[in-house]
Amino acid sequence: MMSPGPLSRILLCTAGLLLMPVVGCHAPPGNHADAAATPRWTPGDEAWSREFSTYAVAADHAIASRAGAEMLQAGGNAVDAAVATSFTLSVVRPFSCGIGGGGFMVIHRPATEAQDALSEAFNYRETTPRGVGPAYFVEEVGDRYRASLRGGTASGVPGTVAGLHAAHAAHGRLDWALLLQPAIRAAEEGFVVDEAYLAAARGLIREYERTPELQERFAFMWQRFLREGRVALGDRIRNPEQAHALRLIATKGPDAFYRGEIADAIVKTIRADGGAMVAEDLAAYTTRRMRPLEFDSAGRRVLTMPPPSSGGVALAQIDGIYRRLLAAHPELDSDLALRAHLYVEASKHAFSDRAAFLADPDFVEVPVEWMISGETLDAYAASVRADETRAPEAYGSAPPLPDDAGTSHFSIVDADGMAVACTETINTGFGSQLAVEAFGFVLNNEMDDFTTTPGAANAYGLVQSDRNLPEPGKRPLSSMTPTIVLGPDGRIELVTGASGGPRIISIVAQTVLEPGVLGHAPSLAYPTLHHQWLPDSIRHEPGLNEGVIDGLQARAHELTEYGINAVAQTVRRVRRGDGWVWRAESDPRKGGVPAGH
Repeated sequence: MMSPGPLSRILLCTAGLLLMPVVGCHAPPGNHADAAATPRWTPGDEAWSREFSTYAVAADHAIASRAGAEMLQAGGNAVDAAVATSFTLSVVRPFSCGIGGGGFMVIHRPATEAQDALSEAFNYRETTPRGVGPAYFVEEVGDRYRASLRGGTASGVPGTVAGLHAAHAAHGRLDWALLLQPAIRAAEEGFVVDEAYLAAARGLIREYERTPELQERFAFMWQRFLREGRVALGDRIRNPEQAHALRLIATKGPDAFYRGEIADAIVKTIRADGGAMVAEDLAAYTTRRMRPLEFDSAGRRVLTMPPPSSGGVALAQIDGIYRRLLAAHPELDSDLALRAHLYVEASKHAFSDRAAFLADPDFVEVPVEWMISGETLDAYAASVRADETRAPEAYGSAPPLPDDAGTSHFSIVDADGMAVACTETINTGFGSQLAVEAFGFVLNNEMDDFTTTPGAANAYGLVQSDRNLPEPGKRPLSSMTPTIVLGPDGRIELVTGASGGPRIISIVAQTVLEPGVLGHAPSLAYPTLHHQWLPDSIRHEPGLNEGVIDGLQARAHELTEYGINAVAQTVRRVRRGDGWVWRAESDPRKGGVPAGH
């Protein structure tokens, strides 16, 4: 994907028909010290990185960022803004997320004279239909790859509507119906196809042209979202059907989705395509309110998502192992290849344990405390060799197992210092591709995040244990990692998260870790590294300097250059003169634009 250039700016101006003007912002300076990676975008040169004095919203589409800012301008708080942003993303990023999917939200509310500080997590991950058991994809529907990725058999029970309503009921200020108005407006008036949308559509177009029966099976996808293979930059996509669904949800709340005519249409659509979901699955859906996973990172307090997210545990392990290695190797400041190597070694331990232990804690025991304990992290750090990498079986505490376009994240801070980090998904690009046509949204294909076939990798190349086999009501393991970092003073320092499958964990870790893994100032302008234990290869974006590449290869790492690892959206507190501002960055890899005041 190209960085947002003049064409992107034209498209964003065209999309401005649906936007309020951005006010009260200035661009941050673009000076960065030389490092082991070359920035491909400079803050201040494009719309993707802005600073705001009062509040900020960073989403991966300009219209969605503005929807959140509109609620903050109306007197709402960060949760109100999150609800508006999410519903709007359902319209403008249909290949990434939406009301047919699910997600995780982490919230931090600072202490005031009237109330104590509060940190909370909302788990509205999709659940398994009651007709799907551990052997479903092996013995009942067969052909694991297509059945768990495409069509009615691929979809879990969507959680987004229930989760947003639960968060709003607990913490929101504004009227529920008001929060859906920007999304309804976007669905009616349409949004402009940008480079990120086109990139997601092109792969499916090629597939549909090679396999014409998909054009009929997924007719709404083919006709509306892919424009029968002719979708182009600058096209305007309107979705009056989803506007109708959103009006029902605005008026009747989640009952409109889980028990009303939308629920009926979901069940009919899935069962007509061979899936097992029934009305009782939707009616029984519940959101889980949880305590965030917390850990200390060099005097900062990190709040992130507990299981069934694997991201929070992996982040805590990477952070803990890497910081121990920093302390053991004072030469790191002058050897960026060594720094990168030690980060990769920490990642391999975390992803090995992810494969072995993590799943839905409502169904299996997950040893989180042991995984992030000082004793475990000390042992892992002590096993790392500075001069070489090792075979996969040398990592973690378990024997080796057999050999994205989807997802969207947004970060919000309001005028009172309340923060929301929220990651939502329909899994791979355009999810299951199966649309609920009368209501204009595609259903997720989250069933592929389970271990659908023991020992086989999923769509992201992740090998997972039998702990993650599907069971009725169970939520699949996820890599989504919404994260809030509090500084030593207890104030918000960073709100972050990303899209990109397991690569989410890597970009969040590299955003949270300071000093940076590759020696540069914190920014989304720089390339990232990713290693997920299996396959045994470092995946890096273009721009990594040759000295670091040579140093990693000298330590026996295999490297693969890859266009995009993951896409993050961050809000970071930065010093400006005698005061502080919010630097909001909507990752230029996906063309987002932040908003605020």
